[in-house]
Amino acid sequence: MSITAIRQGIEANLETISGFRAYSEIPENPQTPCAVVTLNNIDYDLAFQKGLTEFSFTITVIVGRFSVVQAQQNLNDYANNSGAKSIKTAIESDRTLSGSAVDVRLVSMNSISALDLNDGNNYLGMEFSVTVYAN
Repeated sequence: MSITAIRQGIEANLETISGFRAYSEIPENPQTPCAVVTLNNIDYDLAFQKGLTEFSFTITVIVGRFSVVQAQQNLNDYANNSGAKSIKTAIESDRTLSGSAVDVRLVSMNSISALDLNDGNNYLGMEFSVTVYAN
């Protein structure tokens, strides 16, 4: 099990969305629309002899300037349960994350908010919770 491989697997799954950029690490200058993968916590030893570990990630989706109507509409597409732009569909497209996990599940969409990327603009974004199980 490698945390880096899991993050890269999530990134690869997200990049199955056409025209969408994903980052397995926090970027200096993200190009929108994009998603940033952040590790929240790890629960070790869920099965005997280190047989299962649970990882919780936040996926922050950033679409565009806060005031742009299209950015708001794009969030609807990304939040859908299915479809070509669905974050859930993309995250779960390869449940093993290229062999680095036993399973991955998008659990919830938690919030929509304005984000400051330190470039003088406010961007619109949303956060998703993802759970990964690995040996």
